[in-house]
Amino acid sequence: MTLQRAAFVSEALIYGTPDMPPLTQTLEEVQAELIDNLGCVALAGSRMVGAVRARRDGELLLVGRIAIAPDQQGNGIGTTLLDAVERRGIEAGATEAELFTGSLSEANLRLYHREGYAESQRVPGDGGVEEVYMRKRLEVGGRD
Repeated sequence: MTLQRAAFVSEALIYGTPDMPPLTQTLEEVQAELIDNLGCVALAGSRMVGAVRARRDGELLLVGRIAIAPDQQGNGIGTTLLDAVERRGIEAGATEAELFTGSLSEANLRLYHREGYAESQRVPGDGGVEEVYMRKRLEVGGRD
């Protein structure tokens, strides 16, 4: 919970609101999400510096809540976590991954494009901000 909240403060500043699910989610809600979780964490020694959640829905791997400690952002942890969770998805039978971010989250959009994700849909939200959905075909034995 601490990592998630710390990681999403910068997003709250971008969007001008602290009322974002990663910041308002309860411990019970997080625990429920972790029941069928294919996600993973990144550690620096005993410190958790990154995490990603994912679950399979048929052949689709739904990736969410990528959280990197603010002092560790830009060090490749997000790339490493995406690669790891995609491999777990493939092992679980997923053939495609989907994630989303807000249209103002430029660093997230750059990362996802760089990692082979392509925009598949935009959903209008509050104040002209859109949810940008992105997908990537998962290939056994390597990255796209």
